[in-house]
Amino acid sequence: MSSSSKLIQKTIAEHTVTVAAFQDSCSGVIEQMAAQCVKALEAGNKICFFGNGGSAADAQHFAAEFVVRFTRNRKGLPSLAFTTDTSVLTACANDFGFEAVFARQVEALCTPGDIVVGISTSGNSPNVVKGLEIAKASGVTTFAFTGAGGGRCGELADFLLAVPSGVTARVQECHLIAGHLICDLGEIAFGETVSAISAS
Repeated sequence: MSSSSKLIQKTIAEHTVTVAAFQDSCSGVIEQMAAQCVKALEAGNKICFFGNGGSAADAQHFAAEFVVRFTRNRKGLPSLAFTTDTSVLTACANDFGFEAVFARQVEALCTPGDIVVGISTSGNSPNVVKGLEIAKASGVTTFAFTGAGGGRCGELADFLLAVPSGVTARVQECHLIAGHLICDLGEIAFGETVSAISAS
């Protein structure tokens, strides 16, 4: 067997083991998070996501699926990714430091009843921690997507999804599953609503 084949088999095997452990430990909190999202959206509130690097991509991915669609046509659901506005990000980083880039947006855009989702594989990304701190102090519901242990983000989260792994790639893979499930369950709840766009 070639070294490439060994790596592929090892990685897929590791993924499979991690997902099985993730299923056992995180299914309940995924269901709770989805229910909280539905409750917030039904009340006219929004869901906001943030993270760094691959987690920034996940934030944008999940927000897009709420706003546009996952697998069903229904009305658009209010969601934002705090990783996309380069003017806000660079102005805040320049004026207040990079640790404040998500906290400033939480302060400006979130109100009680909203949900913020901080995504950090380590659970200790300073700007994600600060965003969750400001959210919690403002009465905004906090979710954290992390790796094993939860880190400081876990301490600040009303709902913690801590993937039972310390391998960044495996954690991110499980975050994607969780995000898709939350979108799917949320979409089911709004599946009978009609969008003016899709109806036209």
